[in-house]
Amino acid sequence: MKTIAILHGPNLDRLGKREPQVYGHATLADLEAFIRTEAEQRGFATRFFQSASEGALVDKIHSLTDSGVAGFIVNFGAYSHTSIALRDALSASALPAVEVHISDIKAREEFRHHSMTAGACRVMISGKGFNGYAEALDQIAQWL
Repeated sequence: MKTIAILHGPNLDRLGKREPQVYGHATLADLEAFIRTEAEQRGFATRFFQSASEGALVDKIHSLTDSGVAGFIVNFGAYSHTSIALRDALSASALPAVEVHISDIKAREEFRHHSMTAGACRVMISGKGFNGYAEALDQIAQWL
């Protein structure tokens, strides 16, 4: 069974508390349970990691790549808009990756309209809530 790594950046651990009008009332644990179920239905195992630290996320991309994961689903939160380091780490992995945003970044503040890290991903999915993660799994399933 191939393993997909799901990486979450800063403030994703605040799901259910942070701006529920934007992100809803479900928690990160709820999201992980949803993803795990969807992944199992597609024949994937999952590994989850969340950090507010850019360096920890870079280190995790490297260690997961070396451990043999088949691909990544990433939501780097605010780092999506600023982090060349995360983009470079994903590019260096040479693994298929999908960037997911729960909210529609194009409908939010202008500084959120561009994702620096999306260029290292094959697809970016934005504004589909938790279902964006299921769509990301479908995308990865097509590539593996």
